[in-house]
Amino acid sequence: MPDVIIHVLTEEETHAALPTLAEILSDCVEGGASVGFMQPFGPEDAVPYWQGVAAAVGRQETVLLVAELDGRAFGTVQLGVATMPNQPHRADIRKLLVHRDARGLGLARRLMDKAEAEAQKRGRRVLVLDTATGEPAEAIYERFGWLRAGAVPDYALMPDGRYCATTFFYKHLAG
Repeated sequence: MPDVIIHVLTEEETHAALPTLAEILSDCVEGGASVGFMQPFGPEDAVPYWQGVAAAVGRQETVLLVAELDGRAFGTVQLGVATMPNQPHRADIRKLLVHRDARGLGLARRLMDKAEAEAQKRGRRVLVLDTATGEPAEAIYERFGWLRAGAVPDYALMPDGRYCATTFFYKHLAG
């Protein structure tokens, strides 16, 4: 496995990384990933989203992790920790993104392992996520030990406008 470093970014580091984060998100959407955005979607379209993430990081509502390979960021995932008062034990995994140039190198696994560790550090023991049904990410989460809770037909749109079902997953962490 190549030398991959996983960082937890501060609000300031997130702002500094906006161009790279925008490129990663744009590449994933243009590659067909159903992550909430529609095609065409260039890096400039992704900047406002990442500015919002930076603000959430600053409010300690989101933990942003970035995977670097040879000094360049190629992947990211978010841990949503701003939950309702009756859910202090839960967190959401959001937007596991790996640039197409770095797929197959284990970045997704490293990001998810670190996200789980960060969740445990924060006293979170139940994680949830959703993904487009039938897409490659669904199989990835199953390989990583996530359990399928169910699917909702026509829950979202693919970036090209087609309807897609969404599968919800959960994972209980030790501790």
